[in-house]
Amino acid sequence: MEKTFSEAYRDTCQAVEDELSRTLHSIDPTSLERLKDDILAADQVFFIGVGRVMLSLQAVCKRLAHLGIKTHYVGEITEPHLNPSDLLIVGSGSGGSLFPLGIAKKARESVDCKIIHIGSNPNSQMKEICDYMVRIPVRTKNYLQDEIDSIQPMTSLFEQSLLLVGDILAKMIIEEKQLDMKELWQYHANME
Repeated sequence: MEKTFSEAYRDTCQAVEDELSRTLHSIDPTSLERLKDDILAADQVFFIGVGRVMLSLQAVCKRLAHLGIKTHYVGEITEPHLNPSDLLIVGSGSGGSLFPLGIAKKARESVDCKIIHIGSNPNSQMKEICDYMVRIPVRTKNYLQDEIDSIQPMTSLFEQSLLLVGDILAKMIIEEKQLDMKELWQYHANME
């Protein structure tokens, strides 16, 4: 018997929730703590990615800005100068996306700031460039043996997990710094 749309929707929701739960619990908390500390220590935090990964990173960038952290994404029209005291966060599931890889190489060669790769492939070209990796071990275009598989199209699970990791870290920063949630609105856009 064929499922109704409602049944299929509920089943799909459950499957996606299960994938996200498994993924978030598979990320090494030590690497996330190190990332959190580096975000707080940096003068400015820059993000680079492409496609839907960049959209997730832009949301993380915006959320961290709501905490009073100076954040930018590479390519924005008002992007400032990258300095050695800054942090570059490179999002690439495969670790081989041309533009993020090129920006990471340029940052390493010309600025030598701290560079962190958030991705799935621990043996990508990014390994030689970045200071360390935060691994979200989900399926990418590489189909590595130890990646968490997904029923979702392409790299949806990576992009969703990336966004959630950013929001989770933001919440943990709020708690660590004992920020007042109501006070955070001073950093929110008011021309909307």
